[in-house]
Amino acid sequence: MTLRRFGARATLLCTVLVLLVALVVSGVLGHRVSVALDKSSQLVFTAAAFAVYWRAAQRRQGVERRWRLWMTASMGALTTGLFATVWGQVVLGLSLTKPTLLPLSFILPPVLAVGTVLTLGFMLAPVLAVGAVLALTHGAADSVPNHRGKLVVVLDGLIVVGSLFVLTWMSALESMVHAWSTSGPGFAAVIAHPAAYLVLLVTLLVMSWTHQQVRRLPMLLLALGALAQSCSGWSFAWLVSHGVDTIPPIADAGFMACPVLLLLSALAPTKTRSARRTGSSELPHLLVPYLPLLVTGLFIVIGTASGVSFNPLEIYVGLGVVLLVIVRQLITLMDNARLVAQLHESQEQLRHQAFHDPLTGVANRELFRERLTAALRRGEPVVLAFIDVDGFKTVNDNYGHAEGDAVLRIVATRLQDCVRDQDTVARLGGDEFGVLVESGDVDPSEIGNRVLDALKTPHQTQGREHEVRASVGIAHRDDHADAVTADDMLGTADAAMYTAKRLGKGMVVVHGSVPELR
Repeated sequence: MTLRRFGARATLLCTVLVLLVALVVSGVLGHRVSVALDKSSQLVFTAAAFAVYWRAAQRRQGVERRWRLWMTASMGALTTGLFATVWGQVVLGLSLTKPTLLPLSFILPPVLAVGTVLTLGFMLAPVLAVGAVLALTHGAADSVPNHRGKLVVVLDGLIVVGSLFVLTWMSALESMVHAWSTSGPGFAAVIAHPAAYLVLLVTLLVMSWTHQQVRRLPMLLLALGALAQSCSGWSFAWLVSHGVDTIPPIADAGFMACPVLLLLSALAPTKTRSARRTGSSELPHLLVPYLPLLVTGLFIVIGTASGVSFNPLEIYVGLGVVLLVIVRQLITLMDNARLVAQLHESQEQLRHQAFHDPLTGVANRELFRERLTAALRRGEPVVLAFIDVDGFKTVNDNYGHAEGDAVLRIVATRLQDCVRDQDTVARLGGDEFGVLVESGDVDPSEIGNRVLDALKTPHQTQGREHEVRASVGIAHRDDHADAVTADDMLGTADAAMYTAKRLGKGMVVVHGSVPELR
């Protein structure tokens, strides 16, 4: 379904919902008709959601099919519970404001069946919806890129749950628990119903931090439905705990809105957001865990200013939430430190890749030129050897490029072995290498001969023996020489190397030792 078509259907359904809520709340139809319209509309919309989810599941495969099957089961359970509600309230005329349905078993066996089906239906629906969320995220390949580990996600979930617990306990839950203790265990179902939808809401919230799939429109509508159901459920439980015999129609607004939102969730398109939009929406998801904490904190501040005294449970849970926030921030700081270290390491790797030859691992022409320029700027005496491997083209032509690459790696290794660690060995291009020695205590010709001696030792490559010969050109500058540039040094060393090739290859020529180089 296209987004435009869905928008039209959503507008129609929301309009119908507003009209139904207005009719029920206004009471113009009378109490009995309003109750019948209220419960029947919930049943119709939930049954429609069941049918849409079932049909959509048959048309899909894999994860998309699994989570819809879970939602189909959830809608089936909720439909069953609503059917029992309609049968009990509308047909049998039972009052569901009592804290327990168990005493009815002594009056009429079918009534017990109604109570059982109603309780199981309403309780299974959010549990199965949680299963749908987990099925959607299990094995998903589109986890949101972030650096929050599983421990941080668990801590965020505990922060949300703890904050909501303190908020609900201070506002309504404490009085409900007292009512439970005086009314018997049957009141547990009254509290467990909205609590189960609250668990679903928290599950959606936590999963949305790590899974892009949960940020889609169907899951958003499912979360809104859970919120609506939970709000009306807590209102219902609070009213029952205070002995109210007739539930105000406005308290059912969330119950009426939930099936419509669930139907819209079943109809909503499942197009995933683009990577750009995902990145732009990361900040709200980082802040969401702290919103319940902020609301709870404001509630506590207002209560303290009003002279409200807090019992030990509220204090201990509140301190526990604060401790969780501190631990979460410490983990975040450690995570940030790790990320900074990884970033520094990545930058170093990029710099190494930018200034080193990928085949041999030695410096490339850019780094060689940079170090040569720095040495000349400092006015230090330097010796530059320009090395060209003789007959390398023959190796490539006769044995292939793989063996030629192996020869180049061996040449680079042997050049590194014959100079000091502070000296620079670089591959300048093709079969040409350079050696930069920053010292005035060495004889330039000695550097060249050391290079030839290191290279001429035969080596085995893929079962064949190779003896590397090279032509070496040397350029040098002492402390008393005129200022020269890196290009000047490279040019003279290159010219000396070509002179060595013309004189017979496999030899060293130092700039200035042959008259024609002057």
